[in-house]
Amino acid sequence: MTNAIVTVQGGPVALPTLLGQGAARIPTGGKIRPGIMVLTKKAAELPGAKEIYQQGVADGHSFEQIERALKDALPQLKAPLVPRNVPWFTVRAQDFPNPEVARQILDAYGEERGQGRRLYRFPVVFPADHWQSVMPHELAAWSTHEKRFWSQYSADGQVRHCMCHAPIPMDATGRRTIRIFGGRKSMLREENGGVCDPESCPEYQVRRCNLTGRFLFFIPGIRTISALELPTTSFYAMSNAIQRFQAIGHMRGGRVSGFLGRARETFYFSKVLRDVSHIDEEGRPVRVPQWIIELEAPIDVTALLRDDEDQETAIMQASLAEQVLEGVPAAEVPDEAEAVSAHVPTTSPGMEEPPMRPGNPSLEQLLGRAEAMGIDGGRFQQYADRRWGRGWKINPHGRSRVWDELERHANDPEGYADKIDCALGQSEGLAVRQGRA
Repeated sequence: MTNAIVTVQGGPVALPTLLGQGAARIPTGGKIRPGIMVLTKKAAELPGAKEIYQQGVADGHSFEQIERALKDALPQLKAPLVPRNVPWFTVRAQDFPNPEVARQILDAYGEERGQGRRLYRFPVVFPADHWQSVMPHELAAWSTHEKRFWSQYSADGQVRHCMCHAPIPMDATGRRTIRIFGGRKSMLREENGGVCDPESCPEYQVRRCNLTGRFLFFIPGIRTISALELPTTSFYAMSNAIQRFQAIGHMRGGRVSGFLGRARETFYFSKVLRDVSHIDEEGRPVRVPQWIIELEAPIDVTALLRDDEDQETAIMQASLAEQVLEGVPAAEVPDEAEAVSAHVPTTSPGMEEPPMRPGNPSLEQLLGRAEAMGIDGGRFQQYADRRWGRGWKINPHGRSRVWDELERHANDPEGYADKIDCALGQSEGLAVRQGRA
């Protein structure tokens, strides 16, 4: 999990190389932590421990550096620090290759709520569309220096395997290791048949194997070429985030990367206090309050349902912009329908109907379908403008609704033409009466 393999949005297919065939890797260049580390009760009782801890915090050292300093000064301490849940995110200079990035984040998004300037809420932009890529996670058991076991799904996503490092091979003499190309190899763990089953896993049951994950993202306004990361071990935080990813992706055609709308809306990370349930040592359900990472998207959801403007809309807007730039008076600028009709040829009843694009018919296809039913294209546009509003030409969902109506009246084109004439006749009569008044 040192680097997440992601599919670059709109990028080329990865070509085979000496290092393998795979997608681009997005490097990380800093870590925002979900909480803080404090002295254990035992460590706090030892003389000098508090001074070392407080000095390290004041100097902006990472908690790993503080823990190493405590172990060097007090060798009897094996685990001097313990995590503590707090309502803010921790941003420390030593957690970034460029310490200036930490200052930029706090200056841009930090808040003063009585406990110093802290990071309580900040915007994020994700670099890939697959939530598995921007939120890599696994079950993993660590030793003092390396990861011993970890979970990995099969290629079809049906089986969760338990993996470990393969033994380092020896040469024919058995006295020298073989030089390995491309790093250490992995293999299925033999003790459990290579199946990851937490309920029967001894490491998981004694809390040596745990769920770990991290979010990979960029922060608007923070200048860094590498993504930032936010680690978490909270099942609730990751589960809730997956639901947000899937909901937003469903409304954006599978996309969660980049800004969420034309107004440059983004996701936000914050913390909320929730009662989290767990099973205690005696098997009883217990609820305790915890600060949980919350991924939110404060946006106009209906705006996400409007897809990007397609080719016909671009032609229409370009035509209008061209005439405005050329100084054509406003009274001479044609109507939207006329602008589109001038650039989008319609099909005559004797011509073959344009092919249907599944789920997203074009304006050309709609007008061709109407004319194939014996309805004048311009008159049909007037009727559609009055029935659905002029935005139906721009919105793919609106065009789909128009296509559905044409489908419903395909067997009675004359009756549908009468319906259009009646609707337009009533509108024209109303306009005449309003003019006389």
